[in-house]
Amino acid sequence: MKIKKDIWNTLEKPFFVLAPMEGVTDIAFRQVIAKAGRPDIFFTEFTNVSSYASEKGRKNALERLKITPSDSPIIAQIWGKNPEHFSELSSALESLGFSGIDLNMGCPDRHVNRAGGGAAMIKTPELAVDCFRRAKNSTNLPVSIKTRLGYTYLNEWKPWLTVLLNEHPAALTVHLRTRKEMSKVPAHFELIPEILKLKKEISPETKLIINGDIKDKTNAKELYEKYPEIDGFMIGRGVFQNPFCFTDHIATKTELLDLLYFHLDKFDEEAKETYHSFEPLKHYFKIYLNNFPGASELRNQLMQTHSTEEVRKILDNQSF
Repeated sequence: MKIKKDIWNTLEKPFFVLAPMEGVTDIAFRQVIAKAGRPDIFFTEFTNVSSYASEKGRKNALERLKITPSDSPIIAQIWGKNPEHFSELSSALESLGFSGIDLNMGCPDRHVNRAGGGAAMIKTPELAVDCFRRAKNSTNLPVSIKTRLGYTYLNEWKPWLTVLLNEHPAALTVHLRTRKEMSKVPAHFELIPEILKLKKEISPETKLIINGDIKDKTNAKELYEKYPEIDGFMIGRGVFQNPFCFTDHIATKTELLDLLYFHLDKFDEEAKETYHSFEPLKHYFKIYLNNFPGASELRNQLMQTHSTEEVRKILDNQSF
């Protein structure tokens, strides 16, 4: 097996990552963020390893793993609970153009957790280790992990992160909340010094990425000044407040509207190749239409549309 350059070791500190968000960070939206101001690393939406392993689900899995040149470098995020399926999908990802693989061990979605994946793996550490090892041994891509501090209780963080760090992942992204906390409480930034200490003791070569309540590049750099041992920051919901969050640029209303038109174009391009439901596109409107007079009314109009053509027609008739 050839040795491939580890993408994580090519990044200058602090580096920035767009969080994998189900139903959000699809191929069209990643192109939007790349146009607005790309992060250092993209992640895909997470893909179920067992879907890829089944004849019936493989087509859908490969559709979720579709990438474009503007995505590179990009990490494929995968989830599940079957170690053999982790091995099978991991062995295929390099040929698809990915720069790394990330195992999702932090998703709080109840359906994912009932299936034994995502944050549920915090409750099955031996299985989590088996899945990681199978993935790592099946590829020459760097393998990383994204997780939370615990499933139910905050004091789970140290034994759980110890288990993961003992496997020496290429990178470890820690969302600074438990699964139970969801996003209902502030991120536990107070634990950063202890997490950094633990990483230094067990796996100093692992890149530590902080996630949770990181709003934009400015916010991240303020935190970096306080904790310069952090390697990178992952921004998730911050893109809904500002799609230019990976830059220092303050977007104008015109720039946001231009970005919306661009998103519509990219959505249409993807829909020509594979059917994409229009309804999920409505979730993005609040990103582009906010904080100006009439924005709320305009969003309400767009929420009644049924196609990108209808959206464009309404936007074209506005006098901004």
